[in-house]
Amino acid sequence: MTNRVTHDASLLDYFLAEHRQPFSGWDFAYLQARRETIRSQPGWDYTAIVRGAMHEAAALLDMDTGGGEFLASLAPLPPDTTAIEGYTPNIPLATQRLASLGVQVLAMDARGPLAFSDGRFDLVTNRHGAYLPHEVHRVLRQRARFITQQVASQTNAYLHELLEGHGKADRWHLALAVRQLKAAGFRIVEQREEASITRYHDVGAIVYYLKAVPWEIPDFTVERYYDHLVAIHHRIQADGPLDVPFHTFLIVAEAG
Repeated sequence: MTNRVTHDASLLDYFLAEHRQPFSGWDFAYLQARRETIRSQPGWDYTAIVRGAMHEAAALLDMDTGGGEFLASLAPLPPDTTAIEGYTPNIPLATQRLASLGVQVLAMDARGPLAFSDGRFDLVTNRHGAYLPHEVHRVLRQRARFITQQVASQTNAYLHELLEGHGKADRWHLALAVRQLKAAGFRIVEQREEASITRYHDVGAIVYYLKAVPWEIPDFTVERYYDHLVAIHHRIQADGPLDVPFHTFLIVAEAG
């Protein structure tokens, strides 16, 4: 793959240009072919799992919907579909994208109490978002399902090592999520986990990714991490693409 750095541009200018690239919702199309997922074995199909569950659902809640991109891709949706989003810039994007599908988009932090009545939904979905197990259980009807795909805390630990000099605490993983859901009254129907690789073909893709996902390294700026970015750049030039472990897990749970 051709490196995007030109001979007459400084690395600092290159990094800053990547950081200035616009990002909205949850659309990483800008990184197409520059950042890819490498799997050693077949994983699950979250889209197919959710679509299968929607056949029996009349009232759906999608948590942390982002810009509504994924939810819109599932259309046609249940007649009573609600999406919540806690990141302010995403709310108008999701509202505009989902309006034609009849989805109500509410500004709501999934990390706190949900402003819905008990048993309001018969399906709750959560893709890479936050949730409180007891609150999800409360808003679900009995025997209704919660389907979530989560990013484990060890994801991107290698990036942290390269940029910060240390890894990440193992605070979020499948076993813990299962214990919490069981304690909240759920029965676990399915649990799976997958370790894959995110392959970065140039360091600019890493800069853009960290700008788009500011909670990954909250104090990230090009200037603060310049020396580390230069080191990664030279490493990619010498050794080829940078492979960063990525760890996800899936849980399908039924409300008791």
